[in-house]
Amino acid sequence: MPEFDLDSLKKTWQEQPVQEKYDNSEILQMLNRKSRNYVKYIFWISVFEFFLFSVMGIFYFFQGEETNGFLNFLEKLGAKKTPEVESNFDTIYLVLKILSLIVTAYFVYKFYQNYRKIRIEENLKGLITRIIKFKKTVNAFILISILLLVAFTSIFTIFIFYALNSQNIEPEKSALIIFVVGVILTTGLSALLIWLYYRLVYGIIMRKLDKNLTQLKEIDSQEI
Repeated sequence: MPEFDLDSLKKTWQEQPVQEKYDNSEILQMLNRKSRNYVKYIFWISVFEFFLFSVMGIFYFFQGEETNGFLNFLEKLGAKKTPEVESNFDTIYLVLKILSLIVTAYFVYKFYQNYRKIRIEENLKGLITRIIKFKKTVNAFILISILLLVAFTSIFTIFIFYALNSQNIEPEKSALIIFVVGVILTTGLSALLIWLYYRLVYGIIMRKLDKNLTQLKEIDSQEI
């Protein structure tokens, strides 16, 4: 029986060439596939949000709960709930709802476009550019969602003062202060909740996409 030589075995094992587990082209394909999936997740989340907000908007519009709540609050400031006030508010409310849905639908379309372009992208530099553009689109969507909230609140506030002025009503100073402070706090809290929601839901996916982008840039730098 031959003598077992451990040192010789270790030397033979160390001299064996070490092959890379994956080459750059294989890594690129995996990153491309992962990136497509992350973009697809955000696309389907945005589609779900669009349909959810559409159904909720239609339901509350026909129920009239939001408009009635607003008009009741207007009455507390001393204004009368006249047919003209109700008609004007319903028109403003409907226009803002439609505008909100149009903006959301536009970004759903942009997310879908980004998904399609990343899905068929084979060039490394092109893939990096697509991911960067997609990140900008997501950030724009979050920012515009917050700006829309602020704009809608401002328009409703202006309408309140318009209704009070048209009826020659001057509310009590204490009630006016409570109203202004309430509007500011409610708007700020709502904007914060929107930001936290998108940071949580979209942020998790975007952080993974950022990792892919970092790896793609490393591959790109190696090929230069």
